[in-house]
This record gives sequence, C-alpha cells and structure tokens, in this order.
Amino acid sequence: MSRRLLLVLLLVVLPIAEIAVIIGVGKAIGVPWTIALLLASSVAGAWLLRREGVRAWRAFRDEAAAGRPPGNAATDGLLVLVGGLLMVLPGFITDVIGLLMVAPPTRRLSRGFVLRVVDRRMGSQARANLFGPRKVRVRYGPAQRNPAPSPPPPPPTTPPPAIEGEIVDRPD
Repeated sequence: MSRRLLLVLLLVVLPIAEIAVIIGVGKAIGVPWTIALLLASSVAGAWLLRREGVRAWRAFRDEAAAGRPPGNAATDGLLVLVGGLLMVLPGFITDVIGLLMVAPPTRRLSRGFVLRVVDRRMGSQARANLFGPRKVRVRYGPAQRNPAPSPPPPPPTTPPPAIEGEIVDRPD
C-alpha cells in the first residue's frame, strides 16, 4: 500500500468512519451513554498507557542491562505508546485498534506484524543488532544438497551391482 493512500485513509476515511460509528452507537444506546462510553475508553486508554508503558520500559531497561538485543522490548514500548494514544483519542474504531496494540496477548500478534515490516526495510546487520540473530526453521530431508566432502572411495575391484528402481515425485 502506498504511503499516500495510507495517509488519505488515516486523515479522511478514518474520521468519517469514526463519526458514523459514534452516531450509530448514539442512536442505539443514547447520547449520554455514548459520551460516557467515549470518556471511559479515553480514561482506560490513559491508564493502560501508563501501566503497560512502565512494564515495556522495565523490559527494555532489563534487556539492555543484560546485554541482550532490546528490539522486542523496544517494539513493545512503541506499540504501547501508539496504542495508548489511539485509545485516548475519541472514537470507537481507534479504541479497538489501540486496545489490540496495548493488551499483552494481542500485542504479540501486533509485534509480529511490525517485525515483518521492519525486516523488509532494515538491513540484516542492523536487524541482528537490534533483535538478535535470526531464527530459522530447519527441515531435515532424506539427503543433503551439499554434503561435506568425504575422502574418495578406493577403486572398485569389480563393478557394483545395478539396482533397478522407479522415481516417484512426492507431493508437498
């Protein structure tokens, strides 16, 4: 998605959608309850921002003090900051998005998305310095592609026996 399109969505479409949702909620539960719900979500956002922000800061500080790469703790801190700010803004859509960024169980999912974006834009050395070595999945197959060189076998005195067989492709 291009940056301009994202900017248009954030500055034009999101406020229109927020107003439409607020009007819809106001018609469903009444104007005073809607205003009370918006105020309560802003207060909850400020409280979560403070609580989870302190936790993220401690985790970042502990990682840095232990000499480990602080990338995940820094990402958590960034998600808590952005999510808390979204919850403080009036509106139900931004509250839901902010809650997904601030709540610890869903923050892990958000962190995965942020790390994939950072991984595409950051060099491998900078990423390794910030987030530690890359974790890879290893699958063991029937044969290695480039095995370590072994000493040549002694020359055969008789030719080896021929083995007949059929090659079958295995579906993946």
